[in-house]
Amino acid sequence: MMMKKMGAWMLLALLTLVGDWCGRCYGCLEEERIGLLEIKPLFDPNSIYMRDWVEYSSNCCEWYGIECDNTTRRVIHLSLWDATDFLLGDWVLNASLFLPFKELQSLDLSFNGLVGCSENEGFEVLPSKLEVLDLTRNRFNNDKGILSCFNGISALKSLDLSDNQLTGSGLKVLSSRLKKLENLHLSANQCNDSIFSSITGFSSLKSLDLSYNEVTGSGLKVLSSRLQKLENLHLSGNQCNDSIFSSITGFSSLKSLDLSDNQVTGSGLKVLSSRLKRLENLDLSGNQCNDSIFSSLSGFSSLKYLNLSKNQLTGSSTGINSFQVLVSGLRNLEELHLYSNKLNNNILSSLSGFSTLKSLDLSDNMFTGSTGLNGLRNLEELYLGSNKFNDSILLSLSGFSTLKSLDLSNNSFTGSTGLNGLRNLETLYLDSTDFKESILIESLGALPSLKTLDASYSNFTHFGKGLCNSSSLEEVFLDDSSLPASFLRNIGPLSTLKVLSLAGVDFNSTLPAQGWCELKNLEELYLSGNNLKGVLPPCLGNLSFLQILDLSHNQLEGNIAFSYLSHLKQLRSLSIKNNYFQVPISFGSFMNLSNLKLIACDNNELIAAPSFQPSAPKFQLLFFSASNCTPKPLKAGFTNFLHSQYDLMFVDLSHNKFVGEPFPSWLFENNRKLNRLYLRDTSITGPLQLPQHPTPYLQTVDISGNTIHGQIARNICSIFPRLKNFLMANNSLTGCIPRCFGNMSSLEFLDLSNNHMSCELLEHNLPTVGSLWSLQLSNNNFSGRLPPSVFNMTYLLYLLLDGNKFVGEVPGTFSLESSLLWLDISNNLLSGMLPRGIGNSSKNQLDGIDLSRNHFEGTIPIEYFNSSGLEFVDLSENNLSGSLPLGFHALDLRYVHLYGNRLSGPLPYDFYNLSSLVTLDLGDNNLTGPIPNWIDSLSELSIFVLKSNQFNGKLPHQLCLLRKLSILDLSENNFSGLLPSCLSNLNLTASDEKTSVEPDWGSRDYWSEEEMFSSMGGRGFSPSDTMLWPEISVKIAVELTAKKNFYTYEGGILRYMSALDLSCNRFTGEIPTEWGNLSGIYSLNLSQNNLTGLIPSSFSNLKHIESLDLSHNNLNGRIPAQLVELTFLAVFNVSYNNLSGRTPEMKNQFGTFDESSYKGNPLLCGPPLQNSCDKTESPSARVPNDCNGDGGFIDMYSFYASFGVCYIIAVLTIAAVLCINPHWRRRWFYFIEECIDTCFCFLAINFRKLSRFRR
Repeated sequence: MMMKKMGAWMLLALLTLVGDWCGRCYGCLEEERIGLLEIKPLFDPNSIYMRDWVEYSSNCCEWYGIECDNTTRRVIHLSLWDATDFLLGDWVLNASLFLPFKELQSLDLSFNGLVGCSENEGFEVLPSKLEVLDLTRNRFNNDKGILSCFNGISALKSLDLSDNQLTGSGLKVLSSRLKKLENLHLSANQCNDSIFSSITGFSSLKSLDLSYNEVTGSGLKVLSSRLQKLENLHLSGNQCNDSIFSSITGFSSLKSLDLSDNQVTGSGLKVLSSRLKRLENLDLSGNQCNDSIFSSLSGFSSLKYLNLSKNQLTGSSTGINSFQVLVSGLRNLEELHLYSNKLNNNILSSLSGFSTLKSLDLSDNMFTGSTGLNGLRNLEELYLGSNKFNDSILLSLSGFSTLKSLDLSNNSFTGSTGLNGLRNLETLYLDSTDFKESILIESLGALPSLKTLDASYSNFTHFGKGLCNSSSLEEVFLDDSSLPASFLRNIGPLSTLKVLSLAGVDFNSTLPAQGWCELKNLEELYLSGNNLKGVLPPCLGNLSFLQILDLSHNQLEGNIAFSYLSHLKQLRSLSIKNNYFQVPISFGSFMNLSNLKLIACDNNELIAAPSFQPSAPKFQLLFFSASNCTPKPLKAGFTNFLHSQYDLMFVDLSHNKFVGEPFPSWLFENNRKLNRLYLRDTSITGPLQLPQHPTPYLQTVDISGNTIHGQIARNICSIFPRLKNFLMANNSLTGCIPRCFGNMSSLEFLDLSNNHMSCELLEHNLPTVGSLWSLQLSNNNFSGRLPPSVFNMTYLLYLLLDGNKFVGEVPGTFSLESSLLWLDISNNLLSGMLPRGIGNSSKNQLDGIDLSRNHFEGTIPIEYFNSSGLEFVDLSENNLSGSLPLGFHALDLRYVHLYGNRLSGPLPYDFYNLSSLVTLDLGDNNLTGPIPNWIDSLSELSIFVLKSNQFNGKLPHQLCLLRKLSILDLSENNFSGLLPSCLSNLNLTASDEKTSVEPDWGSRDYWSEEEMFSSMGGRGFSPSDTMLWPEISVKIAVELTAKKNFYTYEGGILRYMSALDLSCNRFTGEIPTEWGNLSGIYSLNLSQNNLTGLIPSSFSNLKHIESLDLSHNNLNGRIPAQLVELTFLAVFNVSYNNLSGRTPEMKNQFGTFDESSYKGNPLLCGPPLQNSCDKTESPSARVPNDCNGDGGFIDMYSFYASFGVCYIIAVLTIAAVLCINPHWRRRWFYFIEECIDTCFCFLAINFRKLSRFRR
């Protein structure tokens, strides 16, 4: 009998196994497989998640996102996470698509852009077994849209509506339909306290998540009597305060409460301890709790998890007693998080009372010495990073035999003590520590279970013999450590290693042919930034399991076609950028690496491929980057293997010289998932030929810096319907901006600057108000008035319209919600008053304003200087008048350019607070007064220009305290007095700071290889977008008198310029000999003054000087012979002085100077002058000073005196004649009346013409 029963049981077990095997063998049901294939085209058939959904694969249970019941073979779980393009707009779900799946229990439709369900086709058509529905991160923005989906799915137990735009007002109706709902997730929506009355009907609810909404907790109390089964309540990231505690007292079944990131202090928390007897998890991190909270928590005896991180805990002597009470009360605590407080050693001894603790986080506090945690015998995780522990802590840790993870990063270890006794330790963090001794490193070899070691950013000098013999170590991170080059030769024994990261160690050697090549199980290897040299050793081919290899930023060389990279059959990601490799443009050596998804070989050298090439590679890349790889023009054109790639999402071939290549529209045709394309500066010619079919996923196209001509195609918006970033600057485009751009809601970044486009810019040419944040149309031929909508775009950050032909006044109505950071409308034909609205934004965040080279008039609005972050202002070359602005708050100003206007008055005291000012150019105005004594407060000043004004007085000694000054131009003023000798203390050398203007961002929307690496191991390739920043070329220009002419220095040249110009003033006295210490100066101009004395021989120390002008003074004596040592001198002028003796020897640069450099000095002799030094000629008359540089032949003071006398005599003679002769008197007044009438008519007629012209 017993045998029969056993046989029956064995038969039943066999049948079960066979059934299970059959289910797995034959896969899912045919009707459900067909149903899945019908769904595929309605989502995204090219999605990486649906690539294995193919007809010839019969077992759909093995497809990604599908889970089947092992017995019935029916689909029970279906994940369509991110299965549509989120950018393709709103999508209405037809739930009847899922009718074939009779046993479906779980459906994930998150990240799909859903706004609702088709009418009468909601989830009620689905089988009644559906229990889990995930609609996270969709576009439900009203309750009607969500309610249309929930009829008749009464079995639903879990519903996730997180990260939508719901207010929750319609949930009351939903509660009557979902009676069995146990989990409701509404985080990251727009719910407020009214939500509580809407969810009272969910009587079965066990978990409620309202994190990151607008909840204060008012009204929560009404739920406690309705939701009696509620166990989990999440309210983090809201606006709750201590009043929330009284509202929670009724939730007697609560096990988990999350109030993190609110405004809680803990007052009133104690009342909960007697009510929430079952509470196990409490999160109060990111609040305002202090030490008094310890005593309030002691009554929660069931608590297992407590998080008090990021509060105001100090562990003071008064709080330690309450902490001891806490320890005695929480006897079941298993996890305690106290990181990011100000706790000290006072609490350490008390922590040992938590005998049940398994995880303890004390990182980022103020602990020192040892831990004193000897009583924690069950501890498995201990985080002590970012404190001030020293070596003594290592001894106190030896008793933690159960520890599995230990973080000791960023502490004060010397390495003189070992880490022993931790036989179960698996993960150890020692990063950002400074080892000076090796005992600690050696001791790590005695940790038998250690799998992961991170000692990055530390003074880790060697690996230790014991650690090299570890049989368990799998991951080692030693980035930016101090390892010697021999490390790679000695690491071979670590045969279990799978991940080795040594980025930034700076080995400064070749790659050895032993050691590291013996790591046969290695899967990831990071060796970037190590100054490695030479070729890749053959033993690299031994790493047969290698999947990710990063050799970037080294000095490796050789032809990769002959390297052993082709032997790495498992390779998925290869980065060799920034080396000296030769890379065949065919990539033929990689053709058989079927797993390869990423190649980054930027900044190497692409070379022509051999004549014979395989037909097509076995790999299909997602990411290909080969920018800046052709120092010489490459006639081979684009890499041929790209023609056989169909999965590319990212391509960067920028800064290559593909001679005569047309625009590669085939890249779009072949790669429908292409997301970003960079072809900047690649010598592309011809028109912009678009693909025939739309590329719906394309977001970024950068083809700037080519010779593309013609107009932008009118159908570009339909071909690239989701285009976000379009950059075609520095081409030869003509025509106008396509009108369809006006309706392109996705466009955010548009750069068409430096082309030949011309038309009147109208409203319909520009994208809608809500999308565009960077618009660059600089240096074209756009004309007409500026559209008012340009200045009312709420999200526009950068507006650059300079170098066009815009006319008329700038609209004064700027949006108060404007987010504008940078405005440049310089070099146009704009007129009228400066628009005050520019500075009236409520966000007050302007960084730069450039309205220069227009025809603006009136005063400077103080509103321009209201932005606290303002750094750059250029209003130069307009017709502005009035005084300099007063009472502004832009204390971060660094660059102020107001030259070429009609401003008047003195330098205001308001400039005193501009301690960050680098450039101040006020030249060519009518400013008056002396240089103020507070000028030394501008400690960062590098360029100071006051030329062509009416300043007067002596130069203050405070001017000598501007140590960073490199250009000082005070020419053409009325300064007087002696030249300050202390000016020799000035820097007057080249400086990068005067042109390093923020924002200095490059226009790049880039995915790093690190993001790519991490994306390949999980669900596929889905790197997140990074911000694209505009290239703003801030125009800092200074006009200086040098080399006999006016020169404008700007950009890169300006940063190497240093000059001192005091010409055309009234300075007297001698030139200070100390000025010979200005060794870095390039130009010195002291002409047109009244200087006397000798030319200092110390000027021979001005080794970099290129222009020296001392003309039109009263200098005497000989020209120092040592000046011939100035080998860079291009201009030398000492004309019209009283110099005598022989001219300098005609050698070096002085052999290039002609007679004009010396004329007007009658006592000078020698070449190139005609005067022979063998005889003395009679002195000729000197030419007086003339600030216009025209010279003269008479004494100007005598001329003025004689002219005045003659003028007075003539007036008196006319008056006497008119008094004596009445006939002449009548004729005279008649003549005056005729002149007045004639002038009036002339002015009236021409004024009307001028008015019509200006209109």
